[in-house]
Amino acid sequence: MLSELRITDFAIIDHLEVQFAAGFNVITGETGAGKSIIIDAVDLVLGGRADSDFIRAGSERAIVEAVFKLSADLQAALMPLLNAEHIELSGDELTLTRELRANGRNICRINGSTVSLQFHREIGQRLVDIHGQGEHLSLLRTPEHLYLLDRYASLEVSRAQLAELVGQLSALRAEIAHLQQDEAALARRIDMLNYQLEEIRAVAPRPEEEAALRAESERLANAEQIAALSAEASRLLDSDDDVPSALSLLNQIAALLHKLARLDPRMAEHAASAESAVAQVEDIARALSHYIENIEHNPNRLYEVEERLDALNRLKRKYGGSLEAVLAFAARCEAELQHITHSEARLAQLQAEEEALLHKIGERAAQISAARRQAAEKLSASVVRELAELRMDGARFEVSLRQEDDPNGCFVGERRLKFDATGIDTVEFLLAANRGEPLRPLAKVASGGETARIMLALKTVLSRADHTPTLIFDEIDQGIGGRVGSVVGQKLWKLSEGHQVLCVTHLAHIAGFADKHFRVSKRHNGERTIALIAELNDRARVDEIAEMLGAETLSARQSAHDILVLARNIKEGKSVQESLL
Repeated sequence: MLSELRITDFAIIDHLEVQFAAGFNVITGETGAGKSIIIDAVDLVLGGRADSDFIRAGSERAIVEAVFKLSADLQAALMPLLNAEHIELSGDELTLTRELRANGRNICRINGSTVSLQFHREIGQRLVDIHGQGEHLSLLRTPEHLYLLDRYASLEVSRAQLAELVGQLSALRAEIAHLQQDEAALARRIDMLNYQLEEIRAVAPRPEEEAALRAESERLANAEQIAALSAEASRLLDSDDDVPSALSLLNQIAALLHKLARLDPRMAEHAASAESAVAQVEDIARALSHYIENIEHNPNRLYEVEERLDALNRLKRKYGGSLEAVLAFAARCEAELQHITHSEARLAQLQAEEEALLHKIGERAAQISAARRQAAEKLSASVVRELAELRMDGARFEVSLRQEDDPNGCFVGERRLKFDATGIDTVEFLLAANRGEPLRPLAKVASGGETARIMLALKTVLSRADHTPTLIFDEIDQGIGGRVGSVVGQKLWKLSEGHQVLCVTHLAHIAGFADKHFRVSKRHNGERTIALIAELNDRARVDEIAEMLGAETLSARQSAHDILVLARNIKEGKSVQESLL
């Protein structure tokens, strides 16, 4: 429930704090005192329209803060949403804050954490339902009628199970549609896949060959220079020319060091090193000789290698940046070709599954529809009884359930019906406000007192199905006189047994049923006007209700006293006759 409301610099409100109670809360006051401004502030903090005109003149910002106490069930329902935004509850309290700034910016916070307006609004809609004369009449939104009826009939679980089946069907139909592309498009796709695969297979790339080919290309391209360098190195190492070779000189050095070592043993180690160097140079000379013999002067092989590298590069440019990517692309092509090749068999299988699922959906939807029709009859009868008590004896109310044929719909008996995740029904509330009038959609019925009573009747009947903890009625008494006012007051009070109810009213008979009564007034502070709100005690309530009756005479005060006594006795279970004694 809404336990506390704090408003700062909003319209004519300087600073206002009010603590509401469970049950039936009434707000009264003179026209223009600021009662509806308080409702506008609540609407704002729930995520409603923001306008910089709301900011009190001379102020930089307006702030509205609402504190809610959550039941255990509502906490459980909200926790997944709050956890997703990393918002923690403070015990059982949730605080919504909306800040408007003169520069047009507005900030939304939940328990101190900044959130998006969309998320702020989503949470707000679960906490409060505002019933005014305009867009907040949620019962006038036709799409809501099905959900209200389902909650009244306790069909939420069955509808969720149906929605799961419909989701399965959507996925299955998406695959069928993919397989049923036009034949020309499929033929073109097959040709393209075959062409791409043939191009890759013709080259038959191997990831490990590229580095070896590049090394071979480098050698073949430089074969003459390699041969010249190798021959010169071989000549210097070991040759029969008149100029002594490196190997010949090393042999001479090694022989001299061996002789020296015999004369001076300290040179033995160096002699051994020289002998080892001779052996190493001999190995180099043999290896170089063998290398020279195998140097390939083959322009044709160079051409082949370069052609192979060009072919690999073409594949990489077209099908990926590496040979591994090219091979992966080829694998995907093969898989898609395999899928298309077997598409006829797969399509037949999917179509059989689709038909079976359509029968299953039709069976489940028909069960839900039957339960809705039973609930609709009970709901209609209950609303008519409520309207009769609200002095609309000739009114008729019906819940319309329509179904539409669809050649691609689910199977229900001999028919195929249009369906969605909610089933096969289009639900709409219909009303004839006066005897002899035809039934019309609820959204098009007369405004004023009739609309107010219709809304109250529906809310009373649907209170068990409506999970919104706080209901706010802004001037629900429009067009209602004193005769009906007492009944409306009693209905609102009864409605507060399952909800917290806040009501802005001008009607004394409604105010008499309040569990907590607040008066809004305005006073002048210098040249500024400010709005105030105060909770009224029993004596102040008599004065306020007397003023609402339009007089401040003793008889008006007596009438006010009688209204309060009558309401108190009715709330205590006494009959109207007993209350009048």
